[in-house]
Amino acid sequence: MGIRGLMSFVEDHINEFFTDLKLRDTKIIIDGYALFHRLCFSSNLELRYGGDYDSFTDVVEKFFESLFACKICPYVVLDGGCDISDKKLNTLKDRAREKIQMAHSLSVGGGGYVCPLLIREVFIQVLIKLRVRFVQCFSEADRDIMTLANHWNCPVLSSDSDFCIFDLKSGFCPLNSFQWRNMNTIKGTRDCYIPAKCFSLDALCCHFGNMNKVLLPLFAVLCGNDHVNLPVVETFLSKVCLPLGAPSSKGRRHHRVLGLLNWLSRFADPTEALDNVLKHLPRKSRGTVKKLLCGSMGEYLQSQGRLQDFFQHGTYACPDTWNPGLPPWVLAALARGQLSPFISDALVLRRTILHTQVENMQRPNAHRISLPIRQVIYGLLVNTPPHPGNVAWDALPPQPPAFSEVERINKNIKTSIVGAVELPKDHSDLSKLTELSLARRQILLLETLKVKQSILDPIPAALKLPIAVSCYWVQHTEAKAKLHHLQALLLGMLMGPLHAMIISPDEEAPQGGGAEMLYEELQRVKAQPGLRLDLDTAHVFCQWQCCLQMGLYLNQLLSTPLPEPDLTRDHGSL
Repeated sequence: MGIRGLMSFVEDHINEFFTDLKLRDTKIIIDGYALFHRLCFSSNLELRYGGDYDSFTDVVEKFFESLFACKICPYVVLDGGCDISDKKLNTLKDRAREKIQMAHSLSVGGGGYVCPLLIREVFIQVLIKLRVRFVQCFSEADRDIMTLANHWNCPVLSSDSDFCIFDLKSGFCPLNSFQWRNMNTIKGTRDCYIPAKCFSLDALCCHFGNMNKVLLPLFAVLCGNDHVNLPVVETFLSKVCLPLGAPSSKGRRHHRVLGLLNWLSRFADPTEALDNVLKHLPRKSRGTVKKLLCGSMGEYLQSQGRLQDFFQHGTYACPDTWNPGLPPWVLAALARGQLSPFISDALVLRRTILHTQVENMQRPNAHRISLPIRQVIYGLLVNTPPHPGNVAWDALPPQPPAFSEVERINKNIKTSIVGAVELPKDHSDLSKLTELSLARRQILLLETLKVKQSILDPIPAALKLPIAVSCYWVQHTEAKAKLHHLQALLLGMLMGPLHAMIISPDEEAPQGGGAEMLYEELQRVKAQPGLRLDLDTAHVFCQWQCCLQMGLYLNQLLSTPLPEPDLTRDHGSL
């Protein structure tokens, strides 16, 4: 989620609302989405060329090594897909538009922040390598993070301003003041700690006349978050005189935060405050608005999920409000991060969002090339009801199975309707998909990627899927792939095996340091400064990454008939 203007407001009062922590010897619950974005955007990584995944991997490894050195035990919680209400769709569309503008800026030499397409998958692979415990929630993770942190009485690490509203027993540490790169040692000992700031909800309430903290969810909703952006809230704000307190030269959002907190501090509880909000609105809309505001305030209550069960026993119950009758194996794979939120959205909403890369905005978006792969994925998912409680679903006449995709068109977004491929009956029962033989699942994957098994037979196991995806890619004329593009990709694929040979030399491997020499030369070429971004070349590799992404998702949905490739060593970046 996120409350507009709140984080900058509390950081302006850092000495009043935050305490200094020397963090060590504790559990910590980490907002995974916030962390990988922070590490991606604050580590001087190259964002224009499609990845820099090896540098990102190094940063993530160093981050967790700092935690381990301070005996901090991390538990990473990742967002899942959208929930059934799809209440964040407008926010997600706005972010998609913003991402297109930033990608365009980067493509023409300007600034901007766009995560590479496979950054989330790379992050998960690093967590697995480091044996960091993690879970993927079934929808947005904030409430589950808060509930787990309170159960274990440990702090939360995030950059999401919603954690300023949650009543956290051990507080909220913002990522931008979490000094993991500057570990210190306690005097007279060898014990390390990480300097951090911890937000105090009590200090905020004290600043506003000992305001009742249960009023803060209403503040969040009125201020505007990812779920609520009602014109009637603007009507209320235009009619009520918000007390600003001391004169301020800050902007409109700062004034809104300050004024709302001052105004709400007058009331004893949310019921009294909500009644005062509603009386400023037209009578005919009060009932609807009250229901929506109360529902949104509920987003700040404890979750019914029990993530501690997952971390202790490997499973946790999916909330009844989310579960559309999915097979147990799908729920387990989602929780373990073995299926992506893309699959969850397609299952629950029959709607997916295709993320823009730094590509040629004058050409059709790079995801178009992987449409046939997505249609097979949709074909595997199509017989699952899109939402629960719809008794009329089975009574509907047969309809062509269709999914909607939010995609880039020029420098804007549009929603396209895409049909699913009709598959043999034994492939279209999701509950029994894992019962298909390995051979049958592999045949479907290879047929989708238009590659013969005989081509992959001599290929090392870890490279079979990237090579199969490359075969699919070069067969599509829209890719306009040239020989030097393919050669660059193959060299990129060597980075992982070369790195593995260097850090874990095999006694039977050829002597002479050839692997190290080649790896260093490839790194030297990659590190050359001032390389001009050729948009057509960038677009070709963006198309390849789209193919790899959907090839990965199909392979995961089929329970990995081909080994999952190591993405941490720069597949497909320029």
